[in-house]
Amino acid sequence: MPTARQTLLDAALAALGAQPWSAVRMVDLAARARVSRQTLYNEFGSKEGLARALARREADRYLRGVEAVLAEPGQPARRLVAVAEWTVASAAARPVLRALLTGAWGEPLPVPRPVRAGARLAPVPEQRRADAGVPTPGELLGEARDRAAAALLARAAEGEGGGPAGALRSCELALRLALSLVVAEPVSPVVPEGQWAEPESWSPMTPMITSEIETILSVDTRSPRKIIP
Repeated sequence: MPTARQTLLDAALAALGAQPWSAVRMVDLAARARVSRQTLYNEFGSKEGLARALARREADRYLRGVEAVLAEPGQPARRLVAVAEWTVASAAARPVLRALLTGAWGEPLPVPRPVRAGARLAPVPEQRRADAGVPTPGELLGEARDRAAAALLARAAEGEGGGPAGALRSCELALRLALSLVVAEPVSPVVPEGQWAEPESWSPMTPMITSEIETILSVDTRSPRKIIP
């Protein structure tokens, strides 16, 4: 059963399907989630705290999703292609995630601004984590790359797929390719209703693009770049 915090975060995302963040009112969110306004403020502290919590949850969902995709059976290159496909599909379906991956925050979205200097620590541990700051695009992709590489190496140790050579490089390449497609996707000035659900398909790209990415990842690339900027 979802907690009050989860219900409030879901209510906030649902509200964004119909109006920009600037028009979302805390009182309406409390009513939609069927909790008191005091509960809402106890959890997030303020509307800015709620924005940070939304961004933090989207980042965490993305990282867990990367691990889930890589847990599926298949050769390393095929699983990394699936990560790229899932990243592009998720960014298209979840505008807050797209903003986290690209750094392009628009007016309709809840921009996660830093906590004001001197502000008291939030009493809720989850909110303190959100208030500590959401990851930059480079930090988020770097964490995804490291988790992906760890997953591939774990599978290799179990005798599945190839060896550990180039795992980190291949994971970064897959994420860079996915990000290039996310950036290339045109952005609507209005967040369409119903765009907050998990994507129904992990293959939003054309078969040609998917095939090209799989070919690139199957080659032993010798790129000297090892850190996502």
